[in-house]
Amino acid sequence: MPRRHSRFVRIFGTIVFAVVTVLFAALIVNAFMNGGKPLTTLVPKGPSAQSIQNLVLPVFAIAGVVFVGVMGAVVFISWKFRETDEDDPEEFPEQVHGRTVLEIGWTILPALILAGVAVGTVVTLLELNKKDPEAIQVEVTGQQWWWQYKYDLNGDGNFDGAEDITTATEMVIPAGRPIEVTTTSNDVIHSFWIPGLNGKKDAVPGLHSPLKLEADDPGVFRGQCTEYCGLSHANMRMLVRALPSEEYDAWVKNQLKGHEAQPSGELAKEGRKTWESLCAQCHVIKGINDAKIKDNPPPLVSGVAPDLTHLMTRGTFAGSIFNLYADVQSTSPNSNGDQLGTDPTDVAAAGNPGAALTGGKVDEATVNRTALEAWLRNPPAQKPMYAQGGRGMPNLGLTEVQIDQLVAFLTTLN
Repeated sequence: MPRRHSRFVRIFGTIVFAVVTVLFAALIVNAFMNGGKPLTTLVPKGPSAQSIQNLVLPVFAIAGVVFVGVMGAVVFISWKFRETDEDDPEEFPEQVHGRTVLEIGWTILPALILAGVAVGTVVTLLELNKKDPEAIQVEVTGQQWWWQYKYDLNGDGNFDGAEDITTATEMVIPAGRPIEVTTTSNDVIHSFWIPGLNGKKDAVPGLHSPLKLEADDPGVFRGQCTEYCGLSHANMRMLVRALPSEEYDAWVKNQLKGHEAQPSGELAKEGRKTWESLCAQCHVIKGINDAKIKDNPPPLVSGVAPDLTHLMTRGTFAGSIFNLYADVQSTSPNSNGDQLGTDPTDVAAAGNPGAALTGGKVDEATVNRTALEAWLRNPPAQKPMYAQGGRGMPNLGLTEVQIDQLVAFLTTLN
């Protein structure tokens, strides 16, 4: 090879190597930049997530050292023993086969590294599976495409008792207290994952799998189904709302109430009639049609639809993909001129129910009517579903008057 050409190849190779190294480093730095990334595993917000982090960081560090060592050795050997103009192409380089010390060394060292990682992994698993007798028992059931939560408040092992709570879309917990979750599914395999609080746990039909959650501080923690489960797999999100202990107790007290009384407004009264004629065959409102639904399950593949008893105590709806409340302090017109407030599809934002969370008055000025009306007008257009096959909410062909009536009624469900 001519000397000038060989020099050009070396320079070009050095430039390519430098560019690849910089890009690789940029990717790593970007991965650890967590701004605006609600589904990151790198910012633990609870003991279980912290235990995982305590294992992951040393493993990443070891993997990084091994990567740098191996790649550095490859680059060094490639450079040091490169062919030059003076080399005989027929001559083999010196071989290392038969050097016992080297061969034993590069067998023992990886074994020791893997043994250390294995010990750390076992210790972490034991920590994650440790039971707490004071933990709140919650059964989490995956549906297409939303999550149902049942609280066994009296600890009798029955999640459907009069003293228990059934809710949907959002899981409310007290901060600083462990939650013993049991995941299962009512149709296909799903996967429950709140990265800020713990790792993933599959929700499998016929199986009940344990998972421990606990939030260090009050806050909102997002999640996402991570097992492909059909048309709206990407739109099957989850939300855990951690509250101070006193606020959680008030939430529980309110959740145990029903809605036997008629709403006060005339529009809301008409909305209740519309709901009872068109929606009550699938959705439950405790105190109105819960006994009827128990005897006549909904005509759905899963046999259940989201419980609407305390809809307005939640910040999101429709599998947690839309905000039920908008931030009136940051409203801005969308392309249609409507005041949406917080983007209803923003996974980083969760609607704030305010006082309605614990049964207080609903601030109707903050209700995200645009998103709620759009959902009632044509649900399959807002979220891919197979309603004609009993999976998801169908288009009921509601008139604008009926939509106004239903919104007026639904906003009383706090």
